[in-house]
Amino acid sequence: MANTRRPNGSSSIYLGKNGNWHGRVTVGVKDNGKPDRRHIERKTQASVIKAVRQLEKERDAGRVRKPGKLWTVAEWLTHWVETIAATHVRENTLAGYRVAVNIHLIPGIGAHRLAKLEPEHLEKLYARMMRNGSAAGTAHQAHRTIRTALNEAMRRGHVTRNVATLAKAPRPGDVEVEPYSVDEVKRLLEAAGRDRNSARWAVALALGLRQGEALGLKWSDVDLETGTLVVRRARQRPRWKHGCVTPCGKKFGGYCPDRRPLRTETADTKSRAGRRSMGLPDALIALLRTHRAEQEAERAKAGQLWTEGGWLFATPTGGPLNPRTDWSDWKRLVARAGLRDARLHDARHTAATVLLILGVSDRAVMGIMGWSDSGMAKRYQHITAPVRQDIARRVGAMLWSVGESPGTETERAS
Repeated sequence: MANTRRPNGSSSIYLGKNGNWHGRVTVGVKDNGKPDRRHIERKTQASVIKAVRQLEKERDAGRVRKPGKLWTVAEWLTHWVETIAATHVRENTLAGYRVAVNIHLIPGIGAHRLAKLEPEHLEKLYARMMRNGSAAGTAHQAHRTIRTALNEAMRRGHVTRNVATLAKAPRPGDVEVEPYSVDEVKRLLEAAGRDRNSARWAVALALGLRQGEALGLKWSDVDLETGTLVVRRARQRPRWKHGCVTPCGKKFGGYCPDRRPLRTETADTKSRAGRRSMGLPDALIALLRTHRAEQEAERAKAGQLWTEGGWLFATPTGGPLNPRTDWSDWKRLVARAGLRDARLHDARHTAATVLLILGVSDRAVMGIMGWSDSGMAKRYQHITAPVRQDIARRVGAMLWSVGESPGTETERAS
């Protein structure tokens, strides 16, 4: 009689003592080296055969979830944000993740099994968030967060697909940005000339530094002899906790007389491309020389109150500038210059658009602005009226000679 024994690792289907049909499929090897053999139970032979064949297809395609803990969405998101993301992302990014996870994702979909989560669960969550008053941008931030968390879960084999890549997220409304014109930039710089730290705004408008990058600059980052500046760090928005032994009665830690910082003054730049070196225009070098002399006078006036931190832009006693105070100073500057209101970040859009007007190459623009993705130019460089007019002049000069109208050639031919 021929040997009908199945090879080791083959799937098997059999009728159990309980009257149900059973299937067993080897899908891999466990961490301890033993075969990972999955069990399937159905009421009919046909249904168990179908389930076995499906599991074999998933195994062959590499889409079988690895054995181990059956995570809920809440458990995985909590583990991911506090154990994985917390050690690999900047504090501001982590704070955004925590808001999305704890305020929106866990209350909305946390009870689902991670492996059973479907795109429709996410889409219903986003719709519910917007019905409850959340902006489309908030729902989109929740979507980006769950997508990132599920990418890590898939990489580790806890899920076989990232359902967030299939779900349709609300599209955040595009913010209409109208950068300042060259004439308006000149008005801003002229108005800023009467302020202390006036060079702060020249750096923003001429170099396009992010707010944190500009406030994180130190004198050691600037070489006025060679006319170069290096961006190495970014100033963080301060956060505080109570440091008082006896309760001070203040609600927020920032108002506590013995407050203690919750985060460092600075952090690394937003990306690796953000750490960059750039040249300084001669006029800006002159402004920074004047600024240095003014700061030296403030140091002498402050005496023992001066805190030496080496900051390029400092308070009257040498401390780092608070981003909130810096934002308020920008708003007052715009109003004093008689210009339309704009975000502080619009100064960065303005600088990028000036580079477009000057015809600076894309690669050079990426280096100056600190972008790692060339697609960022679409967001920051705007086709303003002067750009459109310059394009029209170039097209006209190419197609028609000076003094020649479009109908001249036709008239001459007739």
